[in-house]
Amino acid sequence: MSPSNYKSSSKASTRGRSSTSSSSNSSSSKRSTFKLASSKSAPSRPAKFEEEKFKEEKVDVDTAGAWQSVTWIDVTEHHEGQRIDNFLFRTLKGVPKSRIYRLIREGEVRVNKKRIKAETKLNIGDQIRIAPIRMQQQEDHVPIGDSVAQGLLARIIYEDEGLIVVNKPSGIAVHGGSGVAYGLIEAMRQATGKKYLELIHRIDRDTSGLVMISKKRSTLKALQDDLRAHRIKKTYAAIVKGVVTLDKQLIDAPLLRYELNNGERRVRVSKEGKPSQTQWNVVERYAGATLIHASPLSGRTHQIRVHGLSIGHPLVGDDKYGHQVPFSHHDVKRLCLHAMRLEIPNYPVIEAPLPDDMQKLIQSLSK
Repeated sequence: MSPSNYKSSSKASTRGRSSTSSSSNSSSSKRSTFKLASSKSAPSRPAKFEEEKFKEEKVDVDTAGAWQSVTWIDVTEHHEGQRIDNFLFRTLKGVPKSRIYRLIREGEVRVNKKRIKAETKLNIGDQIRIAPIRMQQQEDHVPIGDSVAQGLLARIIYEDEGLIVVNKPSGIAVHGGSGVAYGLIEAMRQATGKKYLELIHRIDRDTSGLVMISKKRSTLKALQDDLRAHRIKKTYAAIVKGVVTLDKQLIDAPLLRYELNNGERRVRVSKEGKPSQTQWNVVERYAGATLIHASPLSGRTHQIRVHGLSIGHPLVGDDKYGHQVPFSHHDVKRLCLHAMRLEIPNYPVIEAPLPDDMQKLIQSLSK
């Protein structure tokens, strides 16, 4: 199968916004598909749209300088019964309340390794983990260039009154933090001029593909409820090392999160971990590599990457899991994982094709 044959066709719909240049009605299909046009026909981006502008841009820290690394706090009798938000207001000197609530909402503050809500009350012996906090004087007004803004707007695949879906490039964090001046969400707020935009979910910085952003709080709540209930199906395209023998397989291996000494998160297969399942389907086999479609049935950190490693097929370009497994193409400069499809209840199917760098690798592997 050639890369051009790999891309599925776009079905018609008049709902929402799509970057596909044309559509037609289809009476035979109950669902519609939104997809980004291929690289040859996609809307032209400004010539100087440089993705590296998003990469780690160091900022001067004036406040909250003490919170630039992972912080652990043990709860004593002095704080028993106190709400976590009130505790953080007193503890994180110089951090705005709005930022603290965002840290809680995004899971950057955890109690006993679990997500919490602002009203969660503390008990003696609880262990609080606070992720690194980036602060700067005008956090919500990080300037971005016109080329970056226009490039992001050209990557909007779907938009309606409550939802935006963006095709995120590899190498861009979904939000700023820990030495990164800004990420996708901060840049989108400025590019669109909308003050209320919130991430509905996250994907890794090195993963490319579809990211859902809410324009309304009601949409945020509804789609996050759908995610928790596993009503949204996410499909990823990945190039893995080695030739996968089974056409289809369900990888069922519990995953446990842990931290390195520097506070960086890692995941491994462990009986003590949370139940985790990923459906793998082979699309095409090459000499020393395989193109697969992976659908996580649970939403664990680095799930597809660690499950691939667990069956002896780590992802190409992964510098955290399986990088020691040899691969003949040494010039791969990215993690070959792409969020390619979203199937959301009461929405059209939303798709983004493989990015150019992954398509070029497939062409090289096909020779």
